[in-house]
Amino acid sequence: MSAAFDHLKKLLEEKGSLSNEEVEAAVKEHGEMTDEEKMQLEADRHEKERSSDATITMEQYLEATKVLDTSTEDSEEYKKALAIVEKFEAGM
Repeated sequence: MSAAFDHLKKLLEEKGSLSNEEVEAAVKEHGEMTDEEKMQLEADRHEKERSSDATITMEQYLEATKVLDTSTEDSEEYKKALAIVEKFEAGM
């Protein structure tokens, strides 16, 4: 496994989520990941998001609103961010 992948997996386990900026920073610092590692990391991020019964933090909400401002409405990233925003605004 690449150093970036190992670092991001550890960070995901510690925090329970990863922002796109954290992923980009890790890739810059530790080098590129393989396509398989990218897919695995995204699957792990998605699983953590789906299985999380915890409330949405303000940091997650703000990150999601940034994604809504910069992504196209039909993108998967936009849909995930919208779900976070809606959950936060619903008080969950």
